[in-house]
Order: sequence, then structure tokens, then C-alpha cells
Amino acid sequence: MFDLILTNTETVPGREIVRHLGLVQGSTVRAKHVGRDIMAGLKNIVGGELKGYTELLSDAREEATRRMCEEAKVMGANAVVNVRFSTSSVTAGASELYAYGTAVILS
Repeated sequence: MFDLILTNTETVPGREIVRHLGLVQGSTVRAKHVGRDIMAGLKNIVGGELKGYTELLSDAREEATRRMCEEAKVMGANAVVNVRFSTSSVTAGASELYAYGTAVILS
């Protein structure tokens, strides 16, 4: 999927960071869907996984990660270390998913 090494650790075992390129980031803002809200309301009554929201978050993570990787590639990186994800509410019914890490060149 991504042609960079991505890790949530500060190093990559067996590899050496030879150049630190800096912070890279990617984000996406997603809004809830009326159909998903109706199904979520029903699930709140009977319980269970909110699969529509799970899919929405998975898609948002993938998009934010892809954008972060594109920024790293422009900088010449072959890896992003210390990758983290964050979310925030932008407005009623819409949230941002933010991916960030440190672009590096590994030997």
C-alpha cells in the first residue's frame, strides 16, 4: 500500500537513521452520513459494533496516512518513524483524523 517504511517506534530494527528530514503530516476531515446515523441509533438500542463508523474511521486513517507518506516522499524520505494518529472534532457531525511522524532516510 505505502512504499515507505512506517513505524510507530523511534527506530527501525537493523537499520540506521542517516538523515532526519523533519515532521510530516496528513489529515482528512470526514462527516457522518445520515444512513450511518440511523443504523448507529439502532445499534445503540441492541448493542454491537457500529460497522459504518468503523469503516469511516478506517478510510480516514488510510487517507491521512497516504497524505503523510506523499509529503515524506517529496522530502526524499524512505521511512517515517514515530507515526501517531490524532482526532479532533471540527464541527457538529465532522471530525478530523490527523497522521504525523518524522521523515527520515534509513541506510
